[in-house]
Amino acid sequence: YGFNGVDIDLENGVNSTYMTKALKAVHDKKSDVVVTMAPQTIDMQSASTEYFKTALGIKDFLTVVNMQYYNSGSMQGCDGKVYSQGSVDFLTALACIQLENGLDPSQVGIGVPASTSGAGSGYVEPGVVNDALDCLAKGSGCGSFKPSKTYPGIRGAMTWSTNWDAASGNAWSKAVGPHVHGL
Repeated sequence: YGFNGVDIDLENGVNSTYMTKALKAVHDKKSDVVVTMAPQTIDMQSASTEYFKTALGIKDFLTVVNMQYYNSGSMQGCDGKVYSQGSVDFLTALACIQLENGLDPSQVGIGVPASTSGAGSGYVEPGVVNDALDCLAKGSGCGSFKPSKTYPGIRGAMTWSTNWDAASGNAWSKAVGPHVHGL
């Protein structure tokens, strides 16, 4: 089929030892393999979680982690405060955990639903995604949470899913795509 990579999107049961070993074996066979991950927010709350340990274990060839900032509920940000999903603070304070705990900005993306139909909860308007990206990359557009430094190389954004985006007239990609390319 011509696949050039793999996406790790396991909702539970990740064993970092075996997953890291398996992904390194794939990388050994195909050094230019694209490896993406789409963990739930709970799986990236700390560098000691199995998912996060896997990401750090393959950091030298990991392409991007597009955490699912939806169907989550409130979570702690990198400052220890609790943030509710569906806000710029939720996106930035949780991305900060990944950025402050070893992932390169080019390996961190923001994963959100393309429309209100795309997930049970956590939808944000495309402008909120753009504000979060600006906050992380430039220190502007932030809510009450502002990272201690900026990450100009932030990877971008991912949506669930392109089908929901298409059903909404591609509103998400039309707003977020050009913004990401202009960062």
